[in-house]
Amino acid sequence: MEIFILILELIGTMAFSASGAMTGIRKNMDIFGVCILGLTTAVGGGVIRDVILGNTPPATFRDPVYAAVALIAALVLFLPQVRRVLMRSAALFDKSMFWMDTAGLAIFTVVAIRTAYACVPQATVFLLVFVGVVTGVGGGVLRDMMAGDTPYIFLKHVYASASLAGALVCALLWDPLGEIPAMLLGGSLVILIRGLSAHFRWNLPRAHE
Repeated sequence: MEIFILILELIGTMAFSASGAMTGIRKNMDIFGVCILGLTTAVGGGVIRDVILGNTPPATFRDPVYAAVALIAALVLFLPQVRRVLMRSAALFDKSMFWMDTAGLAIFTVVAIRTAYACVPQATVFLLVFVGVVTGVGGGVLRDMMAGDTPYIFLKHVYASASLAGALVCALLWDPLGEIPAMLLGGSLVILIRGLSAHFRWNLPRAHE
């Protein structure tokens, strides 16, 4: 069980780090900027989660493996050979960014709910969903603010809403189905909603439509 969760967390860490590094590459940042953006995207949501839950110091400072994995992923993407492949096609870059962000969003949303259960055994559904969504979108918001962009969650496709739906399903199914099925179903729903929103160009109503 713990190995499965660790693998999920490391995959999510690599995915979010990749999305942060790709943003830094698109902004023509130097290697330090790319690494910091990748690191912040990967661990930022988890730090916010742990502060909300009173789980301090945050896990990323107690176990450096997450920061190390995030930095390695960012460094790999900064390699000239990898950069050339990514920047060769705008469509490839956008698609890679989309799926990295989606994978990180799904994984961190449901893993955060597990952490919330561990820290607050009698947690309400509201707390579980709130922590799940904040963790899922937190790293991306920090990434976009540091890169000088309007946060992705307010502009692109259905993002925070997908996290909200997945978190709600995960929290509601936790007791009847158990943690692994609930996490898999919740995470799969996030990916499904994100994929459908991109394919059909779904967006929430905007102020000037």
